[in-house]
Amino acid sequence: MDFKPMKYVFQPIGNDNAYTLLLLHGTGGDERDLLPLAGTLGQGFNVLSLRGNVEEHGMPRFFHRLAMGVFDEEDVHFRTHEMVHFLKELAAIESFDINKLIATGYSNGANIAGAALMLYPELLAGTVLFRPMQPLSGIEDSFETQRQQPVFMSSGIQDGTVDPAATTAYASLLSANGFQVSAHQINAGHNLVQQDITLATQWIKDHF
Repeated sequence: MDFKPMKYVFQPIGNDNAYTLLLLHGTGGDERDLLPLAGTLGQGFNVLSLRGNVEEHGMPRFFHRLAMGVFDEEDVHFRTHEMVHFLKELAAIESFDINKLIATGYSNGANIAGAALMLYPELLAGTVLFRPMQPLSGIEDSFETQRQQPVFMSSGIQDGTVDPAATTAYASLLSANGFQVSAHQINAGHNLVQQDITLATQWIKDHF
């Protein structure tokens, strides 16, 4: 396939056994967008932040969409495979453990992380999904993890972009396929608030 490399920032801590926080920005962000969040979420992690290879009206994204809330699922498949291919190559270059990735994604970044859960269910050691939507349909019965990795989800009760009922169904789907899901409804809109960060920080401390 015609996979392209991705722009990234890697901040190692010099510990071969360390987990790596994989930061995945929302629409319009870039590889530096979530870096300030990394230190808050936890210490002792490598930090790897990617920039999506797609642009929408000049704004970086991880995959194309057909309309607001309507994903180009063919592109979701392609871009997820592209990202995972890149991560496996980069692990050898930057010397981090590919089996110790904790993906932390917001909005569009959460959705590419979710696509990785569905297409590569054994890959990620854990996942933080801020304001996620189910990224793929039609493969609900074709993925399962034996690792029983933890997944954190936080959704905004007042989020006009994401249907709370759909998020609940998404959490149930991940649970049914072996993931250990901790789902939270935040009194907020689509933007992140302090409660998201506080809950995710405690969740990471509890699991890693």
